[in-house]
Amino acid sequence: MLESVFAQIGMILGLTVVGGALAQWLRQPLIVAFIGVGILLGPSGLSLVEQRTEIELFARLGIALLLFVVGLKLDLHVIRTVGPVALASGLGQVVFTSAVGYLIALWLGMSPVTALYVAVALTFSSTIIIVKLLSDKREVDSLHGRIAVGFLIVQDIVVVLVMIGLTAYGQADGNVNMAWEALRVLLTGGAMLVGLALLMRYVLPWLLHRLAHSSELLMLFAIAWAVVGAVGGEALGFSKEVGAFLAGVSIASTPYREQVASRLVSLRDFLLLFFFIELGATLDLGMLGAQLGASAILSLFVLVGNPLIVMAIMGYMGYRKRTGFLAGLTVAQISEFSLILAAMGLALGHLQEETVGLITLVGLITISVSTYMILYSHALYERLAPRLSIFERRVPHRELDDWEDANNEVDVLLIGLGRYGAALAADLRKRGCRLLAVDFDPTTVQQHALNRYRVCYGDAEDPEFLATLPLRQARWVVSTLRDPAVNRMLLHGLRQQKFVGQVAIAVRDSRDVQRFEEEGVDLVLVPYEDAAKEAAIRVMASAPSIEPREVEPREGDNA
Repeated sequence: MLESVFAQIGMILGLTVVGGALAQWLRQPLIVAFIGVGILLGPSGLSLVEQRTEIELFARLGIALLLFVVGLKLDLHVIRTVGPVALASGLGQVVFTSAVGYLIALWLGMSPVTALYVAVALTFSSTIIIVKLLSDKREVDSLHGRIAVGFLIVQDIVVVLVMIGLTAYGQADGNVNMAWEALRVLLTGGAMLVGLALLMRYVLPWLLHRLAHSSELLMLFAIAWAVVGAVGGEALGFSKEVGAFLAGVSIASTPYREQVASRLVSLRDFLLLFFFIELGATLDLGMLGAQLGASAILSLFVLVGNPLIVMAIMGYMGYRKRTGFLAGLTVAQISEFSLILAAMGLALGHLQEETVGLITLVGLITISVSTYMILYSHALYERLAPRLSIFERRVPHRELDDWEDANNEVDVLLIGLGRYGAALAADLRKRGCRLLAVDFDPTTVQQHALNRYRVCYGDAEDPEFLATLPLRQARWVVSTLRDPAVNRMLLHGLRQQKFVGQVAIAVRDSRDVQRFEEEGVDLVLVPYEDAAKEAAIRVMASAPSIEPREVEPREGDNA
């Protein structure tokens, strides 16, 4: 038994490295390995973790930084873009899941109060786990990622309201008025948003400009601002997650957000490790044996029913089935808030320990299984796509432009509007090219929407999206993405659509040139090398006194 906090932290980190390496060797998700290490260290395993306060502190800091970084990526323009669908899908999923879950719980023989708690616990999904998975897959900036984060934040706000209502309902003296509590939440929430808006307008831009002269001081401020936001959110009756998220949103419109976000990633991932360890260490598997049948039924509903509900809502709103499917998978588990809700019900005398164990087991099952579902979401979609057309309108107007407009013919389809893609688009447009640009980042799409060419949301890996593009009109399809796997999927989709024009692919370095040329690509672009060659040509052209000459390779140079 280790009594020193430092020794316990060292032991936790060492076992986590071993567990993570084993998971990587077995090609399993690291999150599942971290939760497994927590179970091993907790009461169901070796009972080695005693200093819970320190581990909880690290976990809460990690959660604050995670939601802060998410907020950094969601400026006000993006919130306006995905806000309606996030609100509709978030609230719709809460209502439908609660109703169906309540009926299932009653069918399993639970009392009405117990069934209500179980139904509400099934409703909420884990913002922390989902955002971590989307970040690892680099899909937070995609359309389905933005929508998912939006309705997860809606869920977090709803769960806060539910907990406030349950606390008021469970007061023994009956002095708490639920209507007054709801009004208080609305007033404090409005005041918090107004205060934040004033800071965004008059204080934060000026302050960040002064602090940015020192990158270390800027990072220190970012961490402090994330923690202050989390503390403020909790103090005002909301959650740490909501407060930290809003702190990130408050500086998302500044020019420093990319620098702050990129430098916080490593610290965020290190601290989040303790969240997953703590989650595993709090699970007491000894209480769960008698709940296997009910937990299997409820877990199946969460893993299958919740995604179907989100897909139905998004399909009705005009989104494509692929977007609905990928966003829907993010609600295929219950949240750490569900466990907190169960503990609250036990403390208020509304639940028995058996019910708390049931909710805990459902959480363990759904978190583990949904992790695999999200990590392999694209492969799952390819298998299930033919059966998902019921969740898509004949014309998914939210994601499609009017390609049939005869006055909008296209010469070049440009995939990717990063730095290289945006510069290429601008130059092609100056040369009179009729251009259609595609990017999977809603912020990028909105930023380029005012240019003299059309821009739309889209994922180059989705063959069904490619089918909606005017491939018959285009003479060129140009991908600037430089990811070999994505470009190979794009080529496969173009062959499926029988595209007869020419294809240009950007690669990271010259090692990929021959590979794509062998796959039939007409033009392989190596952005940095091509730019260097062009610069050398211009230098030589502007200095005619320099005569070209043969240079013998020195010893050690590459042939």
